[in-house]
Amino acid sequence: MRIGELADRAGTTTRTLRYYESRGLLPARRGGNGYRTYDEADLRALRQIRTLQDFGFDLEETRPFVECLRAGHPEGDSCPASLAVYRSKLSELDALIDELTAVRAKVGAQLERAEQAVVALAAQEPAPRCELGPRQEEE
Repeated sequence: MRIGELADRAGTTTRTLRYYESRGLLPARRGGNGYRTYDEADLRALRQIRTLQDFGFDLEETRPFVECLRAGHPEGDSCPASLAVYRSKLSELDALIDELTAVRAKVGAQLERAEQAVVALAAQEPAPRCELGPRQEEE
């Protein structure tokens, strides 16, 4: 298949495919007419890349998965290098979760402090009178 068809089937653009080619993730095969040619294995590799990127993997992190597919494995994550990337990504995600949990605790503590301050202030002072509302006429 040609580049436009591959882009359509993969849900991406020809520009993206050329970029992947320049990064060595997509083979640069050319037909006798000079056009780029691709096969189902290329489509499978692109789908693997897209799935991993949807999970937050950067493009370089997808390389071991693509290489695993190209080595003939039916799944791109059945090679030792792919498993190492999974482990690394999980470690990175765990660190982010820990960081977000700590930030959440701080924000929760600030909210609790602010709510207590509002309650304490309301107990000390009468509610302000709105001067802009409708006036009641005096008798």
